Amino acid sequence: MTISAAVSGASGYAGGEVLRLLSRHPDVEIGAITAHSNAGQRLGSLQPHLLGLADRELVETTVENLAGHDVVFLALPHGASAEIAAQLPDDVLVIDAGADHRLESAAAWEQFYGSPHAGTWPYGLPELPGAREQLAGARRIAVPGCYPTSAQLALVPGFAAGLLQPDDVVIVAASGTSGAGKALKPHLLGSEAMGGMSPYGVGGAHRHTPEMEQGFSRAAGTPVTVSFTPTLAPMARGILTTATARVQPGTTAAQLRAAWEEAYAGEAFVHLLPEGQWPSTKQVLGSNHAVLQLALDERIGRVIVVAAIDNLTKGTAGGAVQSMNLALGLPELAGLDFEGLAP
Repeated sequence: MTISAAVSGASGYAGGEVLRLLSRHPDVEIGAITAHSNAGQRLGSLQPHLLGLADRELVETTVENLAGHDVVFLALPHGASAEIAAQLPDDVLVIDAGADHRLESAAAWEQFYGSPHAGTWPYGLPELPGAREQLAGARRIAVPGCYPTSAQLALVPGFAAGLLQPDDVVIVAASGTSGAGKALKPHLLGSEAMGGMSPYGVGGAHRHTPEMEQGFSRAAGTPVTVSFTPTLAPMARGILTTATARVQPGTTAAQLRAAWEEAYAGEAFVHLLPEGQWPSTKQVLGSNHAVLQLALDERIGRVIVVAAIDNLTKGTAGGAVQSMNLALGLPELAGLDFEGLAP
């Protein structure tokens, strides 16, 4: 069975990463490749690494150009996906790599994004409890944000096992500059970003905060609050997340490790590292893998979990392709079964 797939936002980092993965997928034929301001240009002039697709022309992002495919990937800014998705047929699998359909709470959406809520779709992070059942046969999928992907993989096992307290969760994460998108911004110039680190979205302002709280609350069965601080790291790709939470009284390090081991036993893409080995973004560069390690600070009763992912692969495009595979009944690892790059 050959699946036809269209990719919007193909001139950006997320759209380019989707194309990179689809180009090696054994069951996918790439159809329309669309953009907005870059429509009419040759793909190779904007994504020179996609040599096999270099001579393809970017066409305008319209419903007419996206229709007629089995799968449509929407790699668009927040607020742009919902209008297009609403006009595509119900039998088309639409995978939104933007934020429009991630949140269940309309109030949280309006508070953090300042526009009407477009509704909630099945959530494309297969390793979460019950996620694969929701994705099987789905025709609308919301891909998680990159920070929430790493944060939820880090802490959900503890909440699901009832080992963590819900009211003092602190997450600090460092992301590569590609997480800010491809549009030119002065603070992302090489001379500004390289050689230093800086925080942003401080004080609970980052839009991924309610998405993290939503995922943790689902797992815990009770509301969870999060203090999240993102930082910009001098690298192109990758996220290193340090997530901490108070453990329930009497919880031991052995209980914590057993919960994480059970949660990810048999998972192809999420790996709890051997004790003593800590994650690095280099381990997962360019791959759909996530690596984790945890420790219990017994003095203050907090678990510390460090997670590393590639923000463009596991954090965006890899999760999208993995979710597509599950929705269409394809092998889950198809197009994704490769390791990271080194050095």
